[in-house]
Amino acid sequence: MTTTPPTRETETDDELDSALVTARRQLERAAAHIDVDPGVIERLKHPTKVQQVSVPLERDDGSVEVYTGYRAQHDDVRGPYKGGLRYHPEVTAEECTGLSMWMTWKCAVMDLPFGGGKGGVAIDPKSLSSDETERLTRRFAEELRDVVGPTKDVPAPDMGTDAQTMAWFMDAYSMQQGETVPGIVTGKPPVIGGSYGREEAPGRSTAIVTREAVDYNGRDLSDTTVAVQGFGSVGANAARLLEDWGATIVAVSDVNGAIYDPDGLSTHDVPTHEEEPEAVLEQDAPETITNEDVLELDVDVLIPAAVGNVITADNADAIAADIVVEGANGPTTFAADSILAERDVQVIPDILANAGGVTVSYFEWLQDINRRQWSLERVNAELEEHMLEAWNDVRAEVEAKDLTWRDAAYVVALSRIAEAKATRGLWP
Repeated sequence: MTTTPPTRETETDDELDSALVTARRQLERAAAHIDVDPGVIERLKHPTKVQQVSVPLERDDGSVEVYTGYRAQHDDVRGPYKGGLRYHPEVTAEECTGLSMWMTWKCAVMDLPFGGGKGGVAIDPKSLSSDETERLTRRFAEELRDVVGPTKDVPAPDMGTDAQTMAWFMDAYSMQQGETVPGIVTGKPPVIGGSYGREEAPGRSTAIVTREAVDYNGRDLSDTTVAVQGFGSVGANAARLLEDWGATIVAVSDVNGAIYDPDGLSTHDVPTHEEEPEAVLEQDAPETITNEDVLELDVDVLIPAAVGNVITADNADAIAADIVVEGANGPTTFAADSILAERDVQVIPDILANAGGVTVSYFEWLQDINRRQWSLERVNAELEEHMLEAWNDVRAEVEAKDLTWRDAAYVVALSRIAEAKATRGLWP
């Protein structure tokens, strides 16, 4: 397959770290491929609202500290804002805005009735006890209460948060509303309205898209080698599914480094970060390598599933995989994307590959509205169907317009958003 690569560019340190800069550049590049009102493009460069709040926290020793929280709401033309809440020291308004834009595209490419949102608190979650995390979450929920809701803005877990965090958030919101409102968040435990399969969904969708990409290139999974950077929920679930389907997983990593076996690892025997933090290097393997080395292995498929900005202009020429499937959010910088496109390395973007999380969040939202829980089998079957539909929509644009996979995904998303805006019009 030959695609039209974007122009190779350099990148500054500021651009390397900015999700907002990257999101805006990707929007402009996609807009060049379709006929969209320039006013719509200009509108989509900016969030509808960014809420900043102070979150006071009583620590276990009785002292009080005040942290800053954010909620960016990018666009709701297709439905309520949707996106994660993260606890991380580097959370900023700009980061949340950029990530909320990505959520808008992700929901649109999956054809879900949501827009993009993102938020969090600038705090190191490792510095908190369980009781402190609960108090922080409940106060954050109260501070955001006027701008979130099951028909306004529906948060979900993200970095530093989990199902328990969502349970506390739901309970705090419900207590203030005077009724149980399970649809205020997704990613909750199933016992209080969460969906089976939600935690595994981003990894499952990454595996599904990898399988389809391999098949699209005329290969068989049984003859495919895969390297996975990041053995958290996304990377582990993707690796284990692909191994079950016949692929050879030659490397997996955590924050400390990677284990490598060219003959293949048994990924089910390697604990995930959630099961046993930082345990990858404790496993038996012929060789240990660095996280940077994982990216440059001579494999058929590379799945960066750890953090953002790991494939940059500095290492893009060294990427040896034929296909990169983005399990993490924003693992490839804008400049690196240009280099990979020039080299005919196919990059399947995060807004398609890891969209299983928001898709099953949509299923959870539906279950909460109807007060009827789905079985795991139904969730996985529905997810498979949605992922294949989205894959085929993007593939059609790749073939019709000779685009990269990322540009094609953005064209699909932008076309749907632009049509919705044109239909609704601008008020007043």
